[in-house]
Amino acid sequence: MTYNKLNSLFGLACGLIATVVYIATVEKTVSWWDCGEFIACAYKLEVAHQPGAPLFLLIQNVFSNLAFGNTGQVAYWMNIGSAVCSGLTVTFLFWTITAIARKILKKPQQSAFSYYLQIFGAGAVGAMAFSFSDTFWYSAVESEVYAMSSLCTAVVFWAIFKWEARADQDGSDRWLIFIAFVMGLSIGVHLLNLLAIPAIAMVVYFKRTSEINYKGIIKAFLLGILVLAAILWGVIQWLISFASKIDLLFVNSFGLGFGTGILFLCLLFGVTIVYGLFYSHRKRKYTLNTALLVFCFILFGYSSYTMVLIRGKANPSLNNNAPDNVFSFLGYLGREQYTREPLVKGPYYDSKAVDVQSKTSYRKDESNYTAFTQVDKYAFDRETFFPRIYSQDENHQAYYRSYLKLKEGERPQFSDNFKFFFNFQLGEMYARYFLWNFVGRQNDKQGYGSYTEGNWLSGVKTLDNWRLGGQHHLSASQQHDPSRNTYFFLPLLLGIAGAIWLYKNNKPYTLVLTLLFVFTGIAIVVYLNQTPLQPRERDYAYAGSFYAFAIWIGLGTIALMRFFKRFLSNRYAMATGLSFALLGGPIILAHQNWDDHNRSEKSLARDVARNYLETCAPNAILFTYGDHDTFPLWYLQEVEGVRPDVRIVVLSYLTGDWYMQQAKKATYRAAGLPIAIPAEKTKKGIRDYIPFVDRQLNEAVDIQQLLQFVTSDDPDYKVQLNSGNLENYFPTKRVKLAINKAEILKKNAVPAYFQDAVVSTMEWEIPADHLSRSDLTLLSLLENNHWDRPIYFSNMLPSDIKLGLDKYLVNEGFASRLMPVAATSEQQASAGEMAALVNVEALYDNIMHKYNWGNTKNAKYLDTDSFRFSSMYARDIFGKTARLLLEKGQVKQAGEVAKKAYDQLPDRVYAMSDAINYVDIIDSLYRSGQGQLAGNVVDRNLDYVSQNMEYLHQLVLDKKNLGFEWNDMQLALDSVDRYRDILLEANDTKRLARVEGLRKQYQQWYGIE
Repeated sequence: MTYNKLNSLFGLACGLIATVVYIATVEKTVSWWDCGEFIACAYKLEVAHQPGAPLFLLIQNVFSNLAFGNTGQVAYWMNIGSAVCSGLTVTFLFWTITAIARKILKKPQQSAFSYYLQIFGAGAVGAMAFSFSDTFWYSAVESEVYAMSSLCTAVVFWAIFKWEARADQDGSDRWLIFIAFVMGLSIGVHLLNLLAIPAIAMVVYFKRTSEINYKGIIKAFLLGILVLAAILWGVIQWLISFASKIDLLFVNSFGLGFGTGILFLCLLFGVTIVYGLFYSHRKRKYTLNTALLVFCFILFGYSSYTMVLIRGKANPSLNNNAPDNVFSFLGYLGREQYTREPLVKGPYYDSKAVDVQSKTSYRKDESNYTAFTQVDKYAFDRETFFPRIYSQDENHQAYYRSYLKLKEGERPQFSDNFKFFFNFQLGEMYARYFLWNFVGRQNDKQGYGSYTEGNWLSGVKTLDNWRLGGQHHLSASQQHDPSRNTYFFLPLLLGIAGAIWLYKNNKPYTLVLTLLFVFTGIAIVVYLNQTPLQPRERDYAYAGSFYAFAIWIGLGTIALMRFFKRFLSNRYAMATGLSFALLGGPIILAHQNWDDHNRSEKSLARDVARNYLETCAPNAILFTYGDHDTFPLWYLQEVEGVRPDVRIVVLSYLTGDWYMQQAKKATYRAAGLPIAIPAEKTKKGIRDYIPFVDRQLNEAVDIQQLLQFVTSDDPDYKVQLNSGNLENYFPTKRVKLAINKAEILKKNAVPAYFQDAVVSTMEWEIPADHLSRSDLTLLSLLENNHWDRPIYFSNMLPSDIKLGLDKYLVNEGFASRLMPVAATSEQQASAGEMAALVNVEALYDNIMHKYNWGNTKNAKYLDTDSFRFSSMYARDIFGKTARLLLEKGQVKQAGEVAKKAYDQLPDRVYAMSDAINYVDIIDSLYRSGQGQLAGNVVDRNLDYVSQNMEYLHQLVLDKKNLGFEWNDMQLALDSVDRYRDILLEANDTKRLARVEGLRKQYQQWYGIE
């Protein structure tokens, strides 16, 4: 069999093995984070969050058809789509490694077997090691863009070596055109693929040049950077920006219809390119002809974004930024919804804004584009080059000071930028992720710099103990944690060996791979300029860098074979080297990573989304925050059609004029929000920001009067800002809403338990110093809803964006219902003020008859989001309900709720917070006569507390600069005290004795009473 056939066969075999593994471990339904949004948008070809991924959505829509109309299987088949893309990535990685190895290795005159074994062994080890690596495997089993993005990177990098092998043949440059087309397509998936361009430029240079020198290398590198910039900003941004200016001219100056300028520009571009192709062909200007073809095919690939414009014009229920015209489309591509991180010049975290710089933008109105002024950026009193510690967020500022060991009031210096860059951004936010994949991982908890969560770990106990401490006193939960993966440096060493071998044998290829590794790793770190306390780990962004390192791992197989050849015969050296490479690469990675990457038993995200919707009464309005309390809900409504009567409104999106107008629109069986504010009063650039100017009013203002005041165009109702512009303001933070109790009772707007607590007037204080469109929407809704539709707020919403309505929110489970009630003195006396604003009957009914918990009880592994939420629900859903039922004397119902928690929530303890979060459940089990079940939970939790406190105490001895670890110690101490009280009342003497022993031990350790 020829080399090409063997190469194709083995490459496809590696990809098939990876695909089978991914399908076996794929999540069966929707997952957390963006997956729910992508699945929903792909299923109905809607517009996802900026800057979009239209090609990804189109391809995933194809996979959704494999569900054959079974909407419950749509998410599964889209997850399969990612699995297939990931399997193909492994195939192309195999072919890339074999292409590099074949170029370097010289075919011997005789034994072709050892020659083939080295090449194909390298390909198999590198490709399969990458397939089982932590980050790539995680992305391979969920419907996210990163699997398909990795495939695009793999294809273009493989294609450049196909071009190199044929560069001296006629027509070989069609491979460069193919690469350009894939690059254009990849824009419709994710921009990460473009970062391979500098490495590709070096391959072209090394092949085309007759003499390699530093000057030529630098020129080729700069040309690669120029091409990258031309696509990243020129094609994607400036081309659309230029089109917007042409359309502005045609519409506003020539009086033509919207889009005529775009049509003219497209025709002009088309004619120019066709003429250029004809001219370059006739004049035999080969380079010009190829460059024009490359540009054409990039545009062809980029044309997947026409889907965004087409669907934006159709205005589906999910239509982010409403990109139905060139200016909104430009804002969509430019991610105007998100803040911009400073890269070259910016402030320190303690800098003060001294000036506001504005820019002129345009919006589409009835017959033309209207100019308006908006904030572009701020000028600060202290700015620095290469700003890394720039965030003005209070939590980030505290973290900066702590991380850099700056005292309160001590100002950061220029050098602190680099300290934070090298130690945190490069160290914590890249090197840590890199070592997760090729050295090992402590656990999958979110890492914030403590010794106990999210660190890299090797498995070499002496080294790990020196770095992290406490490794000789690990608890059973740590030792048996599925996400504790130790590779003993083996994949890393194999990759280093491959890099050294490649450097010795082919320095140009070393530079190519190094550029790919750096640009898909360190360059992203520089560009993202991430702040601390990220909401999730960001390792997925660097999969391309890990891909590059996997090539070195593959080449490390050849290095091992050559090494053993010094001591063994050729036959045994080949076998020994390949065996060691397989064990140190794909085998140890697959063995260690299987249990915490098998997501086939997970379904909590879907069930939690259903729980949110089932919390709501019929025809409700549900305000959510984003991510976990929004995207899975979108999936359920858009795909599975669950509770289409509930109108989901993302409160954080309502600051955009486009979303405020969309909220007025009906979706499925849910009517739009009754917002009476005319659209022209909240258009983009109008009332973006309404400041507070205190007029010292003695009484609260009715919301109807307030809305009339802040939406009035009368200059007397405005105030002059520093810019000189007259803008609306609001004169008081105290607002009120009159309540007609008879109407409330007639409409059953409050349950019977709260009917005596209905107030005659709702009065509250707006917490913020400005009003946004979100606030105006809430005020208008309160004015015009007349309690016809129930209004709910997700319990994940922060208080500062709920307009100060917290004291009128009644907890019913996953969401709180807005009711015109206040805790009566009798309710406060019997249950406490906070407890009085809980609808216990609704909570009990939801828990016992509506809520599901995603197989958390039996799943062998729960990811960090799932077990974090499970612990929260033990406290906030089950525990709170059981406690309130006990306080009302409903012991039987409290026991049923506690038993439900025992039957549904995980048996395993995942974190120290679990111990304290289960106290109400334990108490309810004891009080309801279920002492055996209560004892089981106590034993389980105390085992966890005692073992982990021994570990934490050892950390105190090993490490002197503990931080977040003290939180766990305090939780353990609080848990023991609470358990002591419960066990005393339950007269459980055996367990009480154990708790007293633990208390005595901790008193000795920490000197507490």
